[in-house]
Amino acid sequence: MFLTGFDSKSLNTLYVDKNLRYHGLIQAYSRTNRILNELKSQGNIVCFRNLKKNTDEAIALFSNPDAKEVILMKPYEEYVVNFDAKYETLLSVVPTVESVNELNNEDTKLEFIKAFREIIRVKNILDGFSDFKWSDLKMQNQEFEDYKSKYLDMYEEIGGNAGDRKEKVSILEDVDFELELIHKDEINVSYILKLLAIYKNADEKEKQKQKENINNIINGNASLRSKRELIEKFINENLMQISDDNSIDDEFDEFLDVEKTTAFKKLCEEENLNCEEVQKVVDTYLYDERKPLTSDIAKTLNFKPKLLERKKIVPRVLEKIVKFVDKFF
Repeated sequence: MFLTGFDSKSLNTLYVDKNLRYHGLIQAYSRTNRILNELKSQGNIVCFRNLKKNTDEAIALFSNPDAKEVILMKPYEEYVVNFDAKYETLLSVVPTVESVNELNNEDTKLEFIKAFREIIRVKNILDGFSDFKWSDLKMQNQEFEDYKSKYLDMYEEIGGNAGDRKEKVSILEDVDFELELIHKDEINVSYILKLLAIYKNADEKEKQKQKENINNIINGNASLRSKRELIEKFINENLMQISDDNSIDDEFDEFLDVEKTTAFKKLCEEENLNCEEVQKVVDTYLYDERKPLTSDIAKTLNFKPKLLERKKIVPRVLEKIVKFVDKFF
């Protein structure tokens, strides 16, 4: 059934013991390529026959003769060597994690960004190998996470909205941090809440270890950093009062709703905005997944500013709305 078109997202691994060729090979391999959820971000093919030549021919037939250089992975060992070379380059720029803080000009900061970005690219490829283990690399996992945290700190320092400004004041404003390389669907708020249940029931020694683990995950995840303050507040003010571990998710949802409502009202009051118009902007932003236009932001103002004032107010309000959405959605 799988070879004749049955399409199942739950199919994770295909064991091949047939001499597949051409469209049959492509169709069989493709049975595993549908993502199911955070537990299945790709499929696996386990071959009991040497189908390399057949695979190369099939790819060439249905794309072009050079496509295999892009589609097919190189041996694991080559990526290990490549990663170690990138690591040496990084050390030549920043010998230690702490030395990132000492980068005092834009040129050296740019070197660090480019060097670590290359490391992330190779690391993401290595993650796809079942053989991957940190002991094969010169760089260790904690060191990678520490550098990644500095990388994200620099992104926040430069400003994620810098590219929207018309007047360039820094060479770093044009740098693409490629945060999609860091983002992982497997690590999200639900995952953190599961860790909080473990943290809540641990003894004091284990609690400290779990808290450090949670902090490392949040600091190293681009999508969670904006929620760090919320999660820390929930831990400090709510977590230990919850009697039923199974209700942590529901308690967090209630906590989030209260914090979101409070933050929304504060935003509207501080900037003198029309709450209904702001809600429309937020809803559209969430639906379209694109930043609001300046004309949309102007409609949220309860007053009509002068032209020079408008040039300052509208970008400021836009930035606050984007941060609000990043934090609560």
